[in-house]
Amino acid sequence: MKPNEGQSIRPERVGSVAGVLLAAGSSTRMGRNKLLLPLDGESVLRRAVMRALASGLDPVLVVLGHESERVSRELSGLPCRPVQNPGHAGGIQTSLKAGIAAIPAEARAAVVLLADMPLVTREMLAAVVERYRESQASLVLSEYGGVQAPPTLYDRSLFAELLAEEGEGCSKRVIRRHSADAETLSWPAATLADLDSPEDYDRVRGHSRGETPCAPIC
Repeated sequence: MKPNEGQSIRPERVGSVAGVLLAAGSSTRMGRNKLLLPLDGESVLRRAVMRALASGLDPVLVVLGHESERVSRELSGLPCRPVQNPGHAGGIQTSLKAGIAAIPAEARAAVVLLADMPLVTREMLAAVVERYRESQASLVLSEYGGVQAPPTLYDRSLFAELLAEEGEGCSKRVIRRHSADAETLSWPAATLADLDSPEDYDRVRGHSRGETPCAPIC
């Protein structure tokens, strides 16, 4: 049956949604490699990868840079794909581009997440993907008490823009251009916790043990 004239047809989303886990940073403020620190019986990195896998992201690409050989050992036995970023010293945007460039053709979209945001859960990641499939939006954002941060989902139609942008903040420019058509999920502000310093690590460990609420760390 042909659609009525002027009736729009929403394309069916098929194929998988990949995960791009950025894990190439040098952990300068921490004083040691934060991805190897223990949290809930696993290293920070392994914990993040396992949550990404459990959420249904497929494949999960882990972008490595600083101490890549040492860090990659934490991926042993996990069905993820390491992606080397030799230019990681140039900033996080170089890791984003390395991850986007490595996404296989069958993936229709990618969720970009950070390995050092340990309070992001598999349920949050799954909800981002579900909103994408339900809304047909090309961009799904996460907001924490008014602060925008990963996980962020990009439809394949935005990959070329991400790769073409130059310099720091390239992903933010892509988001600004498409923000009017984006879907946004809101999460508790306390979930916006990343590991930059020893104090951050102590707060997150306390939260994980249920000792204290974890205040937002920007």
